[in-house]
Amino acid sequence: MATEVNVQPGHGKAGRHPTRQFLDTLSGHDDPGMFGRMFPTLDPLAVDDKPLQELADAMKDPNPGDPAGNNTKVPAGFTYLGQFVDHDITLDLTSFGEKEADPNAVENFRTPALDLDNVYGLGPDGSRQLYARNPGDLDGKTPGPKLLIGKTISVPIGNVTITPRNDLPRNPEGFALIGDHRNDENLVVAQTHLAMLKFHNKVCDQLAAKGTPVGEIFAEARQIVTWHYQWMVLHDFVERITEKGIVAKILEQGRRFYRFKKTPYMPVEFSGAAFRLGHSMVREIYSHNRLFTPGPGGIVPASLELLFSFTGLSGGIIGDLAPNPPVPPLPIPLLSSNWIIDWRRYFEVLATNPADVRLNPSRKLDPFVVPALHTLPGGGGSLPFRNLKRGVLLGLPSGQDVAKAMRIKNPLTPAEIAKGTDGAVAKKHGLHEHTPLWYYILKEAEQRGGGEKLGPVGATIIAEVFVGLVHGDHQSYLWLKGKSWKPTLPSKTPGDFTMADLLRFVGDVSPIDGISTV
Repeated sequence: MATEVNVQPGHGKAGRHPTRQFLDTLSGHDDPGMFGRMFPTLDPLAVDDKPLQELADAMKDPNPGDPAGNNTKVPAGFTYLGQFVDHDITLDLTSFGEKEADPNAVENFRTPALDLDNVYGLGPDGSRQLYARNPGDLDGKTPGPKLLIGKTISVPIGNVTITPRNDLPRNPEGFALIGDHRNDENLVVAQTHLAMLKFHNKVCDQLAAKGTPVGEIFAEARQIVTWHYQWMVLHDFVERITEKGIVAKILEQGRRFYRFKKTPYMPVEFSGAAFRLGHSMVREIYSHNRLFTPGPGGIVPASLELLFSFTGLSGGIIGDLAPNPPVPPLPIPLLSSNWIIDWRRYFEVLATNPADVRLNPSRKLDPFVVPALHTLPGGGGSLPFRNLKRGVLLGLPSGQDVAKAMRIKNPLTPAEIAKGTDGAVAKKHGLHEHTPLWYYILKEAEQRGGGEKLGPVGATIIAEVFVGLVHGDHQSYLWLKGKSWKPTLPSKTPGDFTMADLLRFVGDVSPIDGISTV
């Protein structure tokens, strides 16, 4: 979650990246372009590499399998939903020529928005490779309203013989045909993207059954899907990691710190610090389905390494380049059916899971990051160090200065930041008094949120930015319908819509077990 849970750095990147030179030219919130600062007048925090490296090393989770480090209030699926959302709001579809003409994205850029452009691309006309052929077109030469879904292959491991459409669509050499290639980076974010494809298609089916004219189905389905997704992000995701009611409070009282005139921008305090909270939520092993799970009955647990291996961007799905016949486990031409996700293990799809179906909690929101993210393959080094260093390179202010600018009534004290083995290292270098913003936000979640939710600085940045991104989108439900709009699709609680509701609506529960609906 800002979130590139990028275990192999150098994977595909989309869009632009902020430069310190450009950010330092900004003096306010006057629609600065793609990137800007929420607190442009605050001084940057300068820290040398050695203290940053020591602090990063101290942020290693010493017991990544210890249940005491779990956050049972946030199921693990939200870690990867956050990564999916990050790729949605940071996708930049401007042309190469426009980027050359406007490298800092002051005039030529797409607005950061929760609009699912990572799913829809440029629509059926502009990105027809993402869409199925129109069944009503006799010569089959036009794309229809529905998105393509990819096939899987059967393999002998685990005796899963079904080959349903339960993968991303892929080209002949295994690359995913999707609006943002980063969503094929690990298997859980890929299956999250797949759920969004199925969500759109299910809404299309519903509209067709109602008699909606064929030419109107795509536009109407996209609006329904996008509005329910926006609601879900604000109320199921944001409020789950901050506090219930914060969205309504901001809509009532207004955004105090994330301000713009007409066009939303991406604040570096958000992208470079607050929304990197997802890295602390990552687990080292998951219960992925009945085959790849810890404990009795499982073949092996689904490790981070395996979740990256069964993709086209990071791993061994290589289409026609794979041996024929395939020689599992890797390389393979398409995703193998035994790796199809069981969503009951990632979200609260059921009121209570069966005893043999483990719901994965995320790890706590705190300063500790699992060891696998401290030793990235391919010479990528330490992800915590990269995050801390990025904050310095972007000129982010200290957590204390941001808390003061926000007039937080009860900011973290130096003694609270100095707590624990990680805090002792921070204190050694004076970072308990002048603290990198990313680390401050994680420490605040530990000290103020009990590791279950963000503290006031982190929660305010996250909630205000997401509300602003939706409100600033002139096609969003907040802009067109206002804050009184409620979701209309079937849900556990009428007028609400969660990720679990989406999965139940799609009927995407556990395909390898033959379970489509609850």
